[in-house]
This record gives sequence, C-alpha cells and structure tokens, in this order.
Amino acid sequence: MQTVRVAAASRTYPIHIGRGLLARADLIAGAIPQRRVAVVTNDIVAPIYLEPLAAALEAAGVACVRIVVPDGEDHKDWATLDRVIDQLLAHRCDRHTAIVALGGGVVGDLAGFAAATYQRGVPFVQVPTTLLAQVDSSVGGKTAINHPRGKNMVGAFYQPHLVLADMDTLATLPERELRAGLAEVIKHGAIGDAALFAWLEANLERLAARDAEALAHVVKRSVEIKAGIVARDERETAERALLNFGHTFGHAIETGLGYGTWLHGEAVAAGMVMAAGLSVRLGMLDAPSAARLRRLIERAGLPVAGPALSTERYLELMSVDKKAEGGRLRFILLERLGSAAIRGDVGPDALRATLEAAVTA
Repeated sequence: MQTVRVAAASRTYPIHIGRGLLARADLIAGAIPQRRVAVVTNDIVAPIYLEPLAAALEAAGVACVRIVVPDGEDHKDWATLDRVIDQLLAHRCDRHTAIVALGGGVVGDLAGFAAATYQRGVPFVQVPTTLLAQVDSSVGGKTAINHPRGKNMVGAFYQPHLVLADMDTLATLPERELRAGLAEVIKHGAIGDAALFAWLEANLERLAARDAEALAHVVKRSVEIKAGIVARDERETAERALLNFGHTFGHAIETGLGYGTWLHGEAVAAGMVMAAGLSVRLGMLDAPSAARLRRLIERAGLPVAGPALSTERYLELMSVDKKAEGGRLRFILLERLGSAAIRGDVGPDALRATLEAAVTA
C-alpha cells in the first residue's frame, strides 16, 4: 500500500492506494470516530463490492446501512439526492453516522454532497472503484449534483476523512470506463508534469492492458499532482482552476448531449483537444505539442472532436461555466506540455474558430 496525504486548509487526510484494501476495514475505522456508516453505492457496483466491504466493516464492529441508487450521470440530480437523504432518515442516521461513497465519480459526488448537507455535515469516506474517480474526482472535496442547465452547478467543497483506492476494483471496470479514466490522467500530465505525459506516451498500452504496476503508478502520480494543488488552493480561488483543463468545453458537451450520453472522461478528452487548439490559435502553444496531445488522446481510444452541436449552442452552454467571472469566460490553456495558465481575455473570433474546427475534425 502507498499513501499520499492531502493537506487541505479544512482537513488533512490520507489517500491509500493498493490492492485488497476493501478488506482493510481498519483503515476506515481508524479514520472516523463513528461506529456506524451508511454505504452509498449504485446498482452496478453493489452486486460486486457492497457486501465484501460491509462484511469487513461489520467484522470490525462498524454497523452498516446500505443505500443503493441507480447508476449513471443522469441520476446525479435532486431526485437521487432526496432518495439518499430519505434513506438516511428512514434508518435514523444521525451525526454519529458517517457516509461511505462506494463507486465512481457520480456516487462520490452525490454521496459527498449528501454528507456535506445532511444534518449540516457528517464525516465522509471515499472508496472509488473507477480509474477516473481514483485519479481525480475522489480527491479534493468537490461534491455536487447536476442541473439541467449545467453540470455540477449545485454542490459544496467538503473534504473526506479518507480515500481508499483499491486497485483490484479496476479489474471489473468496463473498457469504456477505463479509457474514460485515462483522460484525467492525461490531463494531469498536460497541465503539470511533462515527465508524466512522456511516460504515458511510452506506456499507454500497459495501462490499456490493466498492468497493475502501471496503473498504480499513474494513480499515485495523479493524486500527488492534485493533492499539491488542493493544498495550495482548496476552494478554487486561483491555481485549482487549472485542474479544469478541457472541462469548460467538456461540461458543455455533457450538458448539451444529455448527461450520460458521453462519459465525463470522453467529454473532457474532446475538450482538451479543443483547449489545445485554442492555445495554438492564441500563440501560447506550439502546434507540434498540440498534435502530441491529440495523438495520445486518440491512442487512448477517446474522442478528439466534439459532437456536432452548433457553435451558438456551445457558446450558450459554456456561458454558465463556473470559472466565468463578470460574465466573461475564463479558459485553462496550455503554455507547453506540463504547464497551463488561466486566460480571461479570449476573443470571440478565436473561440468560434476553435469550435468550428473542433466539431468537424
């Protein structure tokens, strides 16, 4: 087992990465004072991992409430959140009950928001079972549900007490979900670690083949990068926005197509190609580097062009992006591979040209 610590202003906590960790109930029990937890998961993960985790916890003297919600981004909404809250109330969960999120990014975001708001906040543990959640969404305390007008528009910053990334859960991950997770790994290399980006170029096939050593390496390096940024800017007042590279375009894709039509990682992949193209148009990034990024994304089996929404629709959807300030969009763009910057001075002509090129590429 390897451990990375997140030293956020509101809470310091460990991220444990290894194999067989679902059976390590002592790690969860040692991170929270509560002897009762509510495990929130979905109907895909539950048949595989809910009972093994619950059995381990109960053997360690921690009582378990089991809450199962429908799978999918389209269920990260008010109705499903209300379903979780209703179950917490039905089981008479109080402030002495912790919430454990067992699943991918949707479960983590939803359960985390429930933990942030239920009885004004109860302790929270992340047990991510997808690559995307292990390398990104389980770390840093962003919790949210979607709104029909925009992704993750209702939420809270609420740090977990622990992240438990059991690499064994990746063995049952569908191929499409694995590839979607690679998008966030590529993002971390593109914005903050040129050496990681080059490593991915040389080792992508090992990741696609689920090589355990290679997967452990990218999970650890990704969370190190994200943990460092979160420690310096927990509530995204400045530097943390860099982690949204590709997301302004990507969130527009997810909302425009309908949540769940494209996986989050797929939309971010196309969004990164768009953002790199915009970076080249503005003279920030050289064209060969943008081509390297596009090739790596394509090799990962991810989209390199957005869906054929109209330019006006893209602009409408992007106008509600959370990084906008004073009605003006801010973009995360590349200066070079391994270095990104926030730009709030992107002109409409460059943006329109980028969108028109990206959806016909």
